[in-house]
Amino acid sequence: MTFLSGDGKMNYLLILLILGRILLLSAVSMLPPLLVSLIYGDGAHFSFIISAAALLVTGGVLVLLFLKHERSMRPREGFVTVALCWIAISLFGALPPFISGAIPNYIDALFEMTSGFTTTGATILQSIETLPESIVFWRGLTQWVGGMGVLLLTLAILPSDDRGIYNLMRAEATGPASERIVPRIRKTAAILYTIYLTLTLLMTVMLLSGGMNLFDALLHAFTTASTGGFSSRDLSVGAYQSAYIEYTVAAFLLLFSINYTLYFAVVTRRFAKIRKNTELKVFFGLIAVSTVLVSMDLIRSGVFDTIEETIRHSFFQVSSSGSSTAFFTTDYSMWPDFSRLILLCLTVVGGCAGSTAGGIKVIRAVMLGKSAFREIKKILHPRSVIAVHMNGQPVQDKTLTGVLHYFVIYVMIVAAGTLIIALIDQLGVDTSVTCVLSMISNTGPGFGVVGPSSNYSVFSVPSKLLLTLIMLVGRLEIFPILMLLIPSSWRKV
Repeated sequence: MTFLSGDGKMNYLLILLILGRILLLSAVSMLPPLLVSLIYGDGAHFSFIISAAALLVTGGVLVLLFLKHERSMRPREGFVTVALCWIAISLFGALPPFISGAIPNYIDALFEMTSGFTTTGATILQSIETLPESIVFWRGLTQWVGGMGVLLLTLAILPSDDRGIYNLMRAEATGPASERIVPRIRKTAAILYTIYLTLTLLMTVMLLSGGMNLFDALLHAFTTASTGGFSSRDLSVGAYQSAYIEYTVAAFLLLFSINYTLYFAVVTRRFAKIRKNTELKVFFGLIAVSTVLVSMDLIRSGVFDTIEETIRHSFFQVSSSGSSTAFFTTDYSMWPDFSRLILLCLTVVGGCAGSTAGGIKVIRAVMLGKSAFREIKKILHPRSVIAVHMNGQPVQDKTLTGVLHYFVIYVMIVAAGTLIIALIDQLGVDTSVTCVLSMISNTGPGFGVVGPSSNYSVFSVPSKLLLTLIMLVGRLEIFPILMLLIPSSWRKV
């Protein structure tokens, strides 16, 4: 059996080569927490040394064995490669907390670190503040690396054929279609990461100005940039009791939920692209309207003592939910049902495509709404030709069909996952529904047993493994993981 793709078969050796490179990069990513461990003397440094060594050996062997098989990659190989790479980094990423004893159960460690890489923010930990500093830093760093995408970070060392690289980028990108900022994929990746890093550093400086120490400021900048929400405090952002910090985090959550190509448009002074962007307008409209509605509901219910406090907590939690982030300043699971339902809807919709936010993405929600409205108009006017427009341009029917298929599969996964979790653990409807929605939306906390002041430690091992898989499905937007499960993906076409 030949392994090369020229005859229509899956190019397994190319996939293994790219996997090896990803593992080598993962080994390098363990150097910062290793340094943190040595600085703080928390005793976890050996766990990072052992884990990095395992990654170096495995990745090095794969690269040395299959380097000569470097060539262009087809779409299905791109999807399979992305899925396998994310599974691999989650499996290896769980080693440091497991080896160090910070999380003595490997399944729990796998759940925690998959939550990190996928920027979900769900945790099984009872207390974060008792962990070694290096493990806390590793949790935050995994979110920052996973936020923009681990494969996007390695595009500079992948094959030179832009068509092959684009198939990887398309498989990892969020939204109905990936967009090149410039013709060359490598340059696009460099620009995206420059924007990402610049905003992260800017936020770090602002948090330092608000009184955070360097460790906490850097960690919260990492997990805000990725819209992940891992914190170094058990009470999350609310532990600081600082309006400045809460407003700063909430504002940056929104900034990181915007399509990054729009930042490049600002730099290149293409302001017309921003003015015409439908998704951006709808996203900020949803945040504004939701903040007003939640504030009014909380004022009516007398949840907080002052108007400012009510607006601040409303704005923060709306921003956190709308960006699919696990941060919180108060236990919003105790809020009135109307406010909680708004937050749940924001969790499902998520942020903009091409950002680090989760959810189905605003652009898909808008397309679904416009497509439904078009069908109603066609019933009224059967002979009319009606196009759906986004950003002033007509949307192709195949794109609309793809969005509809994505949403149908999304609903099926949520329904199936909810039923399985309810059957296995029987923790209540609120918990079963919202934990699956939170996993596939990469949001973290839900309601019921998995509210912001609780965690996922109560779930059984089968449920944790299922939720771990759903996190990956949500981060990679369903299709790459499904490709692994379809036998025809591995056969000759």
